[in-house]
Amino acid sequence: MRADTEQKVAEIEKSLELLRQRLGWETADHRLEELNAMSEDPDLWNDPARAQKLMRDRQVLSDAIDSYKGLAQELQDQCDLIELGEMEEDQEVISEAEDAITRLRDRAAKKEIEALLDGEADGNDTFLEINAGAGGTESCDWASMLARMYVRWAESHGYKVELLSESAGEEAGIKSVTYQIKGMNAYGWLKTESGVHRLVRISPFDSAAKRHTSFSSVWVYPVVDDNVEIEVNPADIRVDTYRSSGAGGQHVNTTDSAVRITHIPTGIVVTSSEKSQHQNRANAMAALKSRLYEMEMRKRNEAITAAHEAKGDAGWGNQIRSYVLQPYQMVKDLRTNEETSDTKGVLDGDLDDFMAAALALQVTGKSRAEAQAED
Repeated sequence: MRADTEQKVAEIEKSLELLRQRLGWETADHRLEELNAMSEDPDLWNDPARAQKLMRDRQVLSDAIDSYKGLAQELQDQCDLIELGEMEEDQEVISEAEDAITRLRDRAAKKEIEALLDGEADGNDTFLEINAGAGGTESCDWASMLARMYVRWAESHGYKVELLSESAGEEAGIKSVTYQIKGMNAYGWLKTESGVHRLVRISPFDSAAKRHTSFSSVWVYPVVDDNVEIEVNPADIRVDTYRSSGAGGQHVNTTDSAVRITHIPTGIVVTSSEKSQHQNRANAMAALKSRLYEMEMRKRNEAITAAHEAKGDAGWGNQIRSYVLQPYQMVKDLRTNEETSDTKGVLDGDLDDFMAAALALQVTGKSRAEAQAED
């Protein structure tokens, strides 16, 4: 086996060992049997919150066990193929197995990061807000590009995306938008996206075809589980109803059904404008509770605090990532130095490498490049 392939195998084995540790491998199968037995209790759903948590825990553990076993078996299979290819001097078999090991290393590294998503709310659904910064039409258009990017990322990972509110730009794009993204570890993966995102391009709105720099901010916060009690004093909130704005057409909102809730002590404002007024009130209150919960989490978690404090205003000096389309093409994360020239892929939702690098930095305090250099 070539030295570089042996190095990749060692990296995979290191990832597998971490997965074993996080799983508590010696007792994992026994714990899954217990959860399976508990899920068959006919009285389980008398307590829906407890039942949902148990079913979720069971699925997470089952998926983790299957994932570990699948990675370990594939590594063994590919190593066996290389050994067979070397015995028979079949370079084609060896090359195919080496390519498979390279892909397996990347998958194992991602699972390793995913296994570290054990923060208090990492497994939860998430809210994602995008707001255009200074720059008028340019920034509104950039905000709509970011919205498309995140929706594509979420849908490619099997997450369900629900539009909660949207404010259209005066000429193009959007001033702001809020989504709820539902699925396992949605918050854990997206939380590192909070910050200011900077775009450099030739403006399609500039007849002189000059380069423009635009900013939009992204804010991610977790959906609070039903079993987490967040008390909101009715005296601390102001509820306003208004007519939502949209693109028009037969579905344009003609009643004051949109809801805005302002939490007076903190200044938090949440809105919902896509459903009936009753549903909008429920959505907005859920978003407010999640924002308050996220504030409390930040107080207790220095890493999350640092990430959100670095967000700042949507302008110069506060960006976490730059997307340059002209005069050259590059997307670079300024926290981790992760970069790529595949700007089209990124804007189409290919964000996994950036998220994994940021998560690794949050968990270990080191970028992936620094960790690999140490190894």
